[in-house]
Amino acid sequence: MDKQSAVTAKPKKVSLRSGTSAKPTKASAGVSAAMAAKQSAACGEWAKAARQSGVAKTSRIRSNALTASGLYSATELERVMIIRQGVPANILLQIGRAMDMSNELLFSTLALPRSTVVRKIQNNEALSAEQSERVVGLERLVGQVEAMVKQSGNAEGFDAGRWVGDWLQRPLPALGGKKPAEFMDTMEGQNLVARFLAQSQSGAYA
Repeated sequence: MDKQSAVTAKPKKVSLRSGTSAKPTKASAGVSAAMAAKQSAACGEWAKAARQSGVAKTSRIRSNALTASGLYSATELERVMIIRQGVPANILLQIGRAMDMSNELLFSTLALPRSTVVRKIQNNEALSAEQSERVVGLERLVGQVEAMVKQSGNAEGFDAGRWVGDWLQRPLPALGGKKPAEFMDTMEGQNLVARFLAQSQSGAYA
């Protein structure tokens, strides 16, 4: 993340890399064998957690829809199904590791009650639909960054999860000096952050 610096808001073009003013050109997702293996492992963790908690029948959901990139590209119906079934609470541990965020910071960012989440993790239970929606929204954001970097055509070595984890904590002028993390506790806030990222890629700014 020191080399993959945060998005900076500028009147015209915004980049995923510091020192540039065009679309991101360094890093992409899912092109190297290592990244493919990482995504496969993440998918396995989602499926395993779902089976353990008994909240999902994996045959009803495409397995790759349970990764960050899969959730980003999934249909609205698929995401609704995942949310209604409930995201396994123990998947938060994996997300925290992938984003290099402490559990406390992750729970706080998504406005998840710590005691409830810890209990559900210990009991292999699922989050509520409302809580699951926030988790899915966060993972979609990671998938969005993966897609953006992939479109840049050169993504080797880029870690979208760690990049997003760092970027969420950086105050941005376009958000009134607030951190993107401060908007991740509601779906409207998450949509706002996702739109900002999309505008950053296209060079649009509003």
